[in-house]
Amino acid sequence: MAWPAIIESFFVAMTSFIDTLMVSSLGPDAVAAVGLTSQPRLMGLALFTALGVASSAVIARRYGEGRRESANSTLFTAVIFAVVASLTISALFVFGADGIIRFCGSSDNTHAMAVKYLKIIMGGIFFQCMQMVINSAQRGAGNTRITMTTNLISNTLNITFNYLLIGGKLGFPALGVRGAAIATVLGSAVSFTISVVSLFRRKQFLGIPYIIKEKIRPSWEALRVLCKFSYSVFLEQLLMRIGFMATAIMAAKTGDASMAAHQVAMNVMAISFGFGDGLQSAAVALIGRSLGQKKPEQAKAYGKACQRFGVIISVVLSIFYFLAADWIMGLFFPGEAHIVEIGRHIMWMVILIVLFQIRQVIYMGCLRGAGDTLFTAIVASLSVTVLRTVVSYVFGFALHWGIVGVWMGIFADQAGRFLASYFRFRSGKWTKIRV
Repeated sequence: MAWPAIIESFFVAMTSFIDTLMVSSLGPDAVAAVGLTSQPRLMGLALFTALGVASSAVIARRYGEGRRESANSTLFTAVIFAVVASLTISALFVFGADGIIRFCGSSDNTHAMAVKYLKIIMGGIFFQCMQMVINSAQRGAGNTRITMTTNLISNTLNITFNYLLIGGKLGFPALGVRGAAIATVLGSAVSFTISVVSLFRRKQFLGIPYIIKEKIRPSWEALRVLCKFSYSVFLEQLLMRIGFMATAIMAAKTGDASMAAHQVAMNVMAISFGFGDGLQSAAVALIGRSLGQKKPEQAKAYGKACQRFGVIISVVLSIFYFLAADWIMGLFFPGEAHIVEIGRHIMWMVILIVLFQIRQVIYMGCLRGAGDTLFTAIVASLSVTVLRTVVSYVFGFALHWGIVGVWMGIFADQAGRFLASYFRFRSGKWTKIRV
């Protein structure tokens, strides 16, 4: 169950990495401009991340209990809610793009590009939101291969249109950062279409034919259970995004060159997160299913197995980043020796961070899969919003370490979340939560 989710998450992150690499052909300012939009966009997705976690966890539990009708009602309810919420959030971000980007610390060199990029991305965010919810539900039912296929196809399309639209190839117009944004929306639209089509397969646990046949409707009970799971995850995501945005603003304050290197390093971090996220997705489904079957020891075994894979992957990635730091930065900034040097120092921090990052992502996923979402929300919120922000400011500005000091805050955050989730998992309290 894990490997399709790992491949899916890895290619989502790799697509973002390649996006940034292609944008880098327009210069460091373009990389910095796209970087400015990352945290506002992810803040806009916070609600749907929470809804996806809740859908996956609840449906995994219903799968273990054999309650197919309840699982499909949960899916239907989540989809209806996502439609209304995504259209509302899209409109708010499109009309408020200028003020949002200015708040994020844009400069005269980056502001106009960042605003254009954010408007296009958030104008088409409906497709990504819906795909996130449907794919999360499918993972909960154990259908990880469907979501892997969905993302592989859409990400390939994204990269293809990046090539055609950023620099203007094969007769297509050269649209710069706008082309990158359009390519992302096109990829999301295809992903959404494939996700919907996947629900038409007969005899699978979740499906539109079953919903129609059994006349299943959205229900207030399903919404109540989803809210019970998602409210704490949403608050966690919102507070985390505030912390992430504070870090991004501090990175922007260190200069456009540092911001450009910071954005590349964040893409590298996203790739390692992809491995942890894939294992987390498997852990959510397997742990939810095991607890639904009243098998807590089996749930613990699945969590430990995912952790073993996580340790191996984190060590391998850390070694690779150590050997390839200059090469990675050189790909994005050829001829920009000063930016490569800044990036090298950041990559040294990444080498240490990855050892904690993947493991904490898996542990947090195990706890969320069991419904221990209040604990994860408190830990993540305190770690990202408070610990990361304070340490970044102290080292980055009070001690004048610059961008490396900002990354000290990221290291403190990842290590803090790892320690808290590790001891919570070891306690076994999460196995006793009822849904």
